[in-house]
Amino acid sequence: RRGLVDGVVITGGEPTLQRGLEDFLRKVKELDLATKLDTNGYRPEVLRELLERGLLDYVAMDIKASPAKYSLAAGVPIDLRRIEESIGLILSSGIEHEFRTTVVPGIVAPEDIEEMAKIIAGARKYVLQQFRPQGTLDPRFEEVAPYPAQTLLEMAQTAERWVEETEVRGL
Repeated sequence: RRGLVDGVVITGGEPTLQRGLEDFLRKVKELDLATKLDTNGYRPEVLRELLERGLLDYVAMDIKASPAKYSLAAGVPIDLRRIEESIGLILSSGIEHEFRTTVVPGIVAPEDIEEMAKIIAGARKYVLQQFRPQGTLDPRFEEVAPYPAQTLLEMAQTAERWVEETEVRGL
């Protein structure tokens, strides 16, 4: 695929849980391919190592909810210091990045967006993704209606005060 492929996206599940991730990224870089990591940010120690070794060109990190709702969104108890540490690593890394939130009604409310955007203040990009109720891990969410497009656009306007670029995906 030389000449057709210019990069590799490492996604998951959570890719930082995989043994051999660093070796794999090193091999990808040896092929002169760009690397992007999609992460939930819960393993800042792995993220730090990958960044320090120059193995990442782009990082996309999920911001699941406001701090008060983070464990609800993740479905397990969360140590927010780990999330905050990963945010700090990404913001100070100098590499291209984005933070993104899937806007799930009942978990992410319009009034949560400003607090979430403040946590990533100074980020280059924040993406609000429209929730799609098909094929959810928890069948109860298949009954949840997504926010109207206008609500997501208004949320993005709120976030723009704290983040360089905001975008809405999935409308």
